[in-house]
Amino acid sequence: MIYWELFLGFLKIGCFSFGGAYSAIPLIRDVVLDYGWLTSDEITYMIAVSESTPGPIMVNLATYVGSTQAGLLGSVLATLTVVLPAFLIIVLITTLLKAALKNMCFQAVLDGLKNCISGIILATGLWMVLQNCGVESSFDQRALILSAAVAVVMILYRKIKSKRISPIPLILISAVLGVVVYGV
Repeated sequence: MIYWELFLGFLKIGCFSFGGAYSAIPLIRDVVLDYGWLTSDEITYMIAVSESTPGPIMVNLATYVGSTQAGLLGSVLATLTVVLPAFLIIVLITTLLKAALKNMCFQAVLDGLKNCISGIILATGLWMVLQNCGVESSFDQRALILSAAVAVVMILYRKIKSKRISPIPLILISAVLGVVVYGV
């Protein structure tokens, strides 16, 4: 039964996740909570871990959830299921829809989807900041200060260097600040 649930849950995520993992986080959260595989706090922590480890967030989360729920077979099943729809869509697009990519109407639809995906990513980012600052329970000023400090570093770097900072230094800065503020 758990294998069927993993298959259906991650197939749903794979089929309806457009715009990458950040826009899929709300869907991942809903599916994982509906099946009771993780708690809301565990999802938040796993998103953070998945962002800092190599590989796509959806694949890392699927592998972790599958492993915790059904061992090695569950992790393989969940991982393959979450990437299957994207794989099939890419194969379909590259073989059958080459002409559609040149169509101006189709391009307009894709441009419209970009704006929707940007909004979903922004909403997800705000939700994660609020979640980590403890808005739902007790307010954590230290988390807000850390988030603001990382944002200031990003903005200052962009102004000084006229280019975006790599995510790797941001992760390292966040880790160091977290250790300093929260202690070991």
